[in-house]
Amino acid sequence: MQRDYDPDGTPEGVFGAELRFYREQAGMTQEELAARVNVSHDVISKIETGSRPPARGFPERLDAVPELDTRGALARLWKRLSKAARHRAYPGWFAPWPEIETQATALRSYEPLLVPGLLQTEDYARAILRGAQGDATEDEIDQQVTARLERQGVLSGDNPPYLWVVLDEGVLHRRIGDAKTMLDQLWQIVRIAERPKVSVQVVPFDAGERTGLLGAFTIAELDGAGGWLYLETATTGQLAEASPVVSSTVSDAGLIFDTLRSEALPRGASRDLILKVAEGKWTT
Repeated sequence: MQRDYDPDGTPEGVFGAELRFYREQAGMTQEELAARVNVSHDVISKIETGSRPPARGFPERLDAVPELDTRGALARLWKRLSKAARHRAYPGWFAPWPEIETQATALRSYEPLLVPGLLQTEDYARAILRGAQGDATEDEIDQQVTARLERQGVLSGDNPPYLWVVLDEGVLHRRIGDAKTMLDQLWQIVRIAERPKVSVQVVPFDAGERTGLLGAFTIAELDGAGGWLYLETATTGQLAEASPVVSSTVSDAGLIFDTLRSEALPRGASRDLILKVAEGKWTT
């Protein structure tokens, strides 16, 4: 079902209205402003109407136009609005998790069905989100994809967490999107796994029956502040903070993860298997 889309109350709409206020206060036309920041008039028009967000670094370019006299206000505003947009793209139960990821010193993730969000390509993420939400608008899907990809920044910061990922081999064979989407996705896993603080291991099909077959989970370890457990179900997800009440649940998940790692192929053999499936099954 198509939903009505009103940009006025969106982060993009609020930013666009503020840009229009500064431009009109300066007595500039959209064409004049576009020429000053080296973009087309259409870009300024769409940003002001809230039909497209500003590109990365563009609010700073607008702040640098002396006639607007923003004193850095547009960059500050978009930083706050984009943070709100990311939270809006998450379901309520998931909203605390991205912040937990940024604070984690280590993340241990097991996935029996899909590539974890921190490793997903844009096309893979879009295919998953679109497939799960047939009534969502393209704007809603775009917001969710952007939010998911921005979470991946935690792996490229100055002091990223250790990331241990265990995948079931079925993840490599399950088609999400088209063959190119799968090929690009498996190559991305290999590239990210080459980082010094990232480990990706694959549990092969011939491991047979084992623990962990029933669902995905991630454990976030926080320095000096315990940890969190994220559990996925068919309809929602659950977050549990390590405490006297649920500490056994988090501890049990840790034992399951350690068992899964022991049943998985070593890192080098896992890399070889990922490349073998990429080149043998998904090369077009």
